[in-house]
Amino acid sequence: MSVTQFLHASLLVTDLDAAQTFYETVLGLKRTDRNLSFAGQWYQIGSIQLHLIVAPKRIEDRVNEKKWGRNRHLAFAVEDLEAIEQRLQTLDYSFQVSSSGRAALFVPDPDGNLIELAQA
Repeated sequence: MSVTQFLHASLLVTDLDAAQTFYETVLGLKRTDRNLSFAGQWYQIGSIQLHLIVAPKRIEDRVNEKKWGRNRHLAFAVEDLEAIEQRLQTLDYSFQVSSSGRAALFVPDPDGNLIELAQA
């Protein structure tokens, strides 16, 4: 019997609706059907399961442009980085490309979490 293993990342968000709009509309991720006993949402990104959980209080650690390269962040491998970059440009959403020349984009989500998207 084969067992599929997934990496699991949990992310606290203060506004689930805004976070869902970002991850679905901006990044183009699809929600997964999974029953939860509390407010949240699951997304599948390659072999990673991203779990958005509603935070009980405001998250203070925000990303700003001066600290983008140093802040802790989530990194995901994506299949079509160009499609995401085009979507970000069309929506006029702020993002940065990797300064090292590798194929990667850095995008802050509505709660200020820095999301790194790298070519799979």
